[in-house]
Amino acid sequence: MPARKLPLLSRLRDILQLRFTDIFAALSPAALADISPANPLKRLARVLGYAGLRLVGNISRPINNRADLRGNVWLYVVSANNYDALAFLAEARTDAVLVAGQGKNIGRYNAVVNRLSLRRKLLYYWQFPGALWGLWRQVGPRALRFFDFVFYAIGYYEVYRRALRHYRPRAVVFSNDHNDDTRSLLLACRAEGVPTAYVQHASVSTNFPPLGFDLSLLEGQDALDKYRQCGPIAGQVALVGMPKADAYLSRRNTAAAVRRVGLACNIHDPLPALTETLAYLLLELPDLTFTLRPHPSDGRDFGPLQRRLPGLQWSDARAENVFDFLLRQDALVAADTSTHLEATLLNVASIYYRFAANPLTDDYYGYAARGLVARADTPAALAAELRRLAAHKPTDLYRRAAYYNATLGTPDEGRSRERTASLLNDWLNEIAPTT
Repeated sequence: MPARKLPLLSRLRDILQLRFTDIFAALSPAALADISPANPLKRLARVLGYAGLRLVGNISRPINNRADLRGNVWLYVVSANNYDALAFLAEARTDAVLVAGQGKNIGRYNAVVNRLSLRRKLLYYWQFPGALWGLWRQVGPRALRFFDFVFYAIGYYEVYRRALRHYRPRAVVFSNDHNDDTRSLLLACRAEGVPTAYVQHASVSTNFPPLGFDLSLLEGQDALDKYRQCGPIAGQVALVGMPKADAYLSRRNTAAAVRRVGLACNIHDPLPALTETLAYLLLELPDLTFTLRPHPSDGRDFGPLQRRLPGLQWSDARAENVFDFLLRQDALVAADTSTHLEATLLNVASIYYRFAANPLTDDYYGYAARGLVARADTPAALAAELRRLAAHKPTDLYRRAAYYNATLGTPDEGRSRERTASLLNDWLNEIAPTT
């Protein structure tokens, strides 16, 4: 049964939920500058660029999809990580098609994802002034600080409702629950009565929106406990483990000592602190090999760091899968990233180390507090922990991940893909049987 249409401001508050949280507003200036510049003129320039390239530019750009979207199960993706999390369902079901918004950057998969036209998004920008004023009255200065996000969000809901009416998908499967275009499509599905499912693709936090899908397939108890703190949970929930890790669990690291150390960083890790920490480690631990892996969305200039530390090795996250990277490491050092969990599953010793000092993001996923990973708070403590691991690395570290991965240590270990596909099939047959 289609849901009642939400008023514009209610929709935008839902769509932009994460953008108006305290933790988002408290991100470092460097991290925010990459996604929403502090200078309002630079924000305006980005908005105009978005309007020109993504909106006006889409008017004359044809949509040539590889697959028929009518009546099929949509696997909706907003990133390469989402694609990796859902692609196995496209292999398991002949009626499953991978879908993204027109112009959305899906990295190395851009050419193989089907697209939903966003041409008509332009028709709804008359709503922007009133929406910005209304949000300012509700959330205060944050509405103006993030007016660019408000602008980007306008029109998604209406365009996606039109696409749903046109194609009538059997269901939409998501792997992200907090991006503006994802939230918009979820609300559009509710309004049009299209069933929705969610397959978790990375660790979650208590700052996420409430779980609002008809079926949610989560990795483990950790995710369920956190979503319970986010608000009421709608629909059915099942714990399925981590499908993307299935192929790697049989290849766990068996080294008895650490010799190779990977460092994962993202835009939230300041380059000066990252550089100084690496320089210290390379000097203190010359017998260890260090490899730096910037997040695929991290577009900063790492040239000066490369020139200063020629002995540092590199992993290109745009070309190398995170599990392939981890298989080449004995230990991982990182701040707030779900790579800690993936490392532990492969029995790679993982250490939580912060390169920034934002108190609101300290141990963001709770990995250190729950004992999944070790913690070091200074470069000296980090070096000491690596020395200890260089002398002896336990062979059963992966067992710590059972709280996060429901199939670990069970007969279904390594079969999360089959379990996910089976539960999804049963659900589809129940709520949207084929004729």
